[in-house]
Amino acid sequence: MSSVSADESVPGPDLHALDVPVPGAEVRALAAVQSTIGSKPGVIAAARGMSHFGEHALGWMAISALGAAVDKPRRREWIGVGVGAVGAHAASIAIKRVVRRRRPSHPSVQVNVGTPSRLSFPSSHATSTTAAAVLMGRLTGLPLPALLVPPMLLSRLVLGVHYPTDVLAGSALGAASAAVVLKAERKCGDK
Repeated sequence: MSSVSADESVPGPDLHALDVPVPGAEVRALAAVQSTIGSKPGVIAAARGMSHFGEHALGWMAISALGAAVDKPRRREWIGVGVGAVGAHAASIAIKRVVRRRRPSHPSVQVNVGTPSRLSFPSSHATSTTAAAVLMGRLTGLPLPALLVPPMLLSRLVLGVHYPTDVLAGSALGAASAAVVLKAERKCGDK
């Protein structure tokens, strides 16, 4: 596996992240994911592709825009997918700035992709992916949360940029964000 140093992965000044203690079990779990699943051919490349797709919720916004363009009867719901993904992403960034947990930095963990900041909790990729998957699943009737969320969460561990609790908290925040969008859509539909 190739490794990207912390200095190469973060442009700009240090964000003064706090040294929040990380339980050893999280580091061991992360290292185990990397040494098992992450060691399979093509896994890191696929995880990097998912990382680029999910960066700043851009891939989800593109799907939202495409859905709104081609599915005119449900345009508002497709726009809701984008709003939910972006809103979830924004919420995760706000929480990161409060919690200020550093990304993994341990000799047994390899960082395999660059990141826009050194802050780790919660995972913005997990947050926006869960929000988008819940909203698209509701819209299409497909089990998208079960199909899309686990691979994205796992990809963040394979890449060594999040701890397990980062992705779990991000997913919970994404589900809550989707619930807010669905509630707003119901209110608009009642008018």
